[in-house]
Amino acid sequence: MTIDVNDLGGAGGGRKQRALVLHPDIRGNDSNRSAEAALAEGLSLALALPGIDVTGGLVVRLPRAQPGMLFGSGKVDELKSRIETDEIELVLIDGRVSPVQQRNLEKAWGVKILDRTGLILEIFADRARTREGVLQVELAALSYQRTRLVRAWTHLERQRGGLGFVGGPGETQIEADRRAIDTQILRLRRQLEKVVKTRELHRAARRRVPYPVVALVGYTNAGKSTLFNHLTGAEVLAKDMLFATLDPTMRAVVLPGGLAVILSDTVGFISDLPTQLVAAFRATLEEVLEADLILHVRDIAHPETEAQAEDVETILTELGVGQDVARIEVWNKIDLLPGDDPRRNVAQRRDGVCAVSALTGEGLADLIEAIGAALGDERRVETVRIGHGDGRARAYAYAEGIVLSEDGDDDGLRLTVSWSARQRARFESLCAPETPDAD
Repeated sequence: MTIDVNDLGGAGGGRKQRALVLHPDIRGNDSNRSAEAALAEGLSLALALPGIDVTGGLVVRLPRAQPGMLFGSGKVDELKSRIETDEIELVLIDGRVSPVQQRNLEKAWGVKILDRTGLILEIFADRARTREGVLQVELAALSYQRTRLVRAWTHLERQRGGLGFVGGPGETQIEADRRAIDTQILRLRRQLEKVVKTRELHRAARRRVPYPVVALVGYTNAGKSTLFNHLTGAEVLAKDMLFATLDPTMRAVVLPGGLAVILSDTVGFISDLPTQLVAAFRATLEEVLEADLILHVRDIAHPETEAQAEDVETILTELGVGQDVARIEVWNKIDLLPGDDPRRNVAQRRDGVCAVSALTGEGLADLIEAIGAALGDERRVETVRIGHGDGRARAYAYAEGIVLSEDGDDDGLRLTVSWSARQRARFESLCAPETPDAD
């Protein structure tokens, strides 16, 4: 199958590298989406990267992946003809490509190869704005490069002598490069630790403000930033482009009805997110872990909306977000659905689902009402008694910044707290169970 990039709004103007997107459709792949939809997403990723002119894309059917070149020799020759005819300079392979496969394909085709992980890293590097975001991208890129050294140094017999502090006699160039990358990784991690400590101080300050945190999560390009802007009056970049938002944005906002919340817009999720980025951006997504309410924003008009929703839930589970955190599914972009589309009625009948259009404002009043109901409208101020042995519960209360006052006696402690229903449930789970009185 071939897709014409003009159907997706290809970029133009200026001298750009001519690129071709290939999606390997390997028989037996247990993907929950069609190869055509996967190719369309790969093309959208490519279009999100400046500096390249995407000429089109192909689904390449494969009975199995070849360890040396991914594709069979006949398919390699066939694709080489297409690459030479269209004067392609960059081939983007929407899938995992091993370092050996990348090296061999670059040699066979005479062009630069970039796999899905490399492409996403390039996009993130272009979009990162905050200090933490930049450091995290650099860390992920170095981890990725470390696995690709075989591509740059195929002549492993090349030796370099040197003094002990530079590299022992006979050290191979690839070993030297790997040591240099490890040194850079260590430096970046130390810098990130300092940034994370500063962010933790900011988070601790927010905990002392009795506002619940509402986090927007969802597949990339689901409309989170447009919804965020509509609810807050902010001007976060909102474009029809994958990963338009990379760095998290937070705003305190008073919703109609008087409910004050902190609203958090997060980076969009995507299927087959590179493992380097799952680890590197875990800190960025920690706001989701502390949310009192999660709004799972879905592009309900997208043909792969169900598969996208599954991918989001998988990543939330990997991040450690428990099912105890209240959630609302926001079926966004209903303005793109026909007026008689059955999904409109399904959303009305299903608990925990709101159908909206962040662009036109349709359904937002119902969403705001649902947010208020899910949060219990406000945090409650209560006084609780705990035993002297309930140190974990007391430490949790102070870490969350919910303690207003404390006093105690021989029987235990009395805490006055301002908390959400989620925080109360967590606090109670950390308290030692009461021992029934003996008869």
